[in-house]
Amino acid sequence: MSSRTPSGQARTSGERAVARHGWAHALVTVLGGLLAMAVVAGLGLWAAGAADLPDGSFAPVVAATMVTAVGGTVRLAGSAGDLADTQAGLTVIPLSVTLTGALVVAWGFLRPLRHRAVAGAGELAGWAGRVAALWLLALIGLTLAARHTFDISLGDDTLGELGDLFGASPKVGFTTDVPLSVFVGVVWLAGVLVLALLVSRGAPLPAGLLRFQASVRPAAYAMVALLLACVAIGVVIALIVAATKGHARETFAVILLGIPNLVWPALTIGLGATWNGRVEGPFGLPMPQVLDEVLRTPDISELNLRTLAEHDGRVWWLLVVDVVLLLAAAFVMAARSPARVRAWQHAVHMAVALVLTVFMICLVGRISAHYGLSVLGIGDLGGGLGGELFLRPKLWGAVGLAVPWGLVTGFAGALLARHVRRRGEVRSDSEG
Repeated sequence: MSSRTPSGQARTSGERAVARHGWAHALVTVLGGLLAMAVVAGLGLWAAGAADLPDGSFAPVVAATMVTAVGGTVRLAGSAGDLADTQAGLTVIPLSVTLTGALVVAWGFLRPLRHRAVAGAGELAGWAGRVAALWLLALIGLTLAARHTFDISLGDDTLGELGDLFGASPKVGFTTDVPLSVFVGVVWLAGVLVLALLVSRGAPLPAGLLRFQASVRPAAYAMVALLLACVAIGVVIALIVAATKGHARETFAVILLGIPNLVWPALTIGLGATWNGRVEGPFGLPMPQVLDEVLRTPDISELNLRTLAEHDGRVWWLLVVDVVLLLAAAFVMAARSPARVRAWQHAVHMAVALVLTVFMICLVGRISAHYGLSVLGIGDLGGGLGGELFLRPKLWGAVGLAVPWGLVTGFAGALLARHVRRRGEVRSDSEG
């Protein structure tokens, strides 16, 4: 009897653990993530003036923003009567909304798994499957709601009169590619759940993966901390700008919709990376103003430390901030690693993690927008309605720069953490 009791207790404990993350908890996790994203997107769009859009389009715009936040595709289409044509396109991920949803969903996913060292692969897959099934249903509803068409006013001047004459009242609508958006949204969720398991020291892993946690988990945690630190610094700077220079509403729109879209590429620029871009017409980058100044040229412009410093010498502080942040991230990674990991191994782990982080930033930080109206083949009609904005990185140059930065700061961070007591350490003087 006594030999069976521990086994029975373990089985009962396991059943209770599984029961703690059933369908009810999955529903709370999904609804919590969607609600948080909707609040952030709605407030950001309201601050940006989207509440004034005609024909009750605010709610569909919020839904479309949420769809793009998880990687979905929203397609723009336009018409302007029989004699006119409109062309429009928009590719941008509102990363503030993305980050909010990822943090809330990850927290909800990890919460029932706390205080456990190991979990079976089947149990984790079942829990993730419940969340994914409900997320799939929510995505389908969201993509179906993210479609609308509304009119664009040409004004009361000559352009407006020509529009009335030719029956060219421009309409712009948007819709979603439902299958593609749902597929990408589920892949996004899978990435969030995997990253949550990698980052959290307290989350259980299947026994077969425990050997990887010493090298992967500290590096993943350090990179997430690095990205969140960049966002926090960007928010503080934005609030200072709003308090001292005005434009509070526009600044809050940037914070709530796209502060990572600014600070994460800035992180790569501080490493020496170059982004190409152009701003033309009524479009513009909201902040800082120096970006708009560099990119508003007839040809494609380069955005890097040198070109930005030609307009504002304070940009060189990006280099200093990057050094401090990367050293701090490397220190955190080393401090959370087992004592047996050597300094050169920390350097390699940091380099690999930074390469993957920079690669991710280059993928999600791209921006592309264009709009144009033509009547009888005459483009824009001088009305200032046409324009283009795009920003894209020199990908492999940015990724290549991450390697030496990661190696140097990873090694330095390991040396700084030598006297920090770490897991598995008997005497802190033994590291070398």
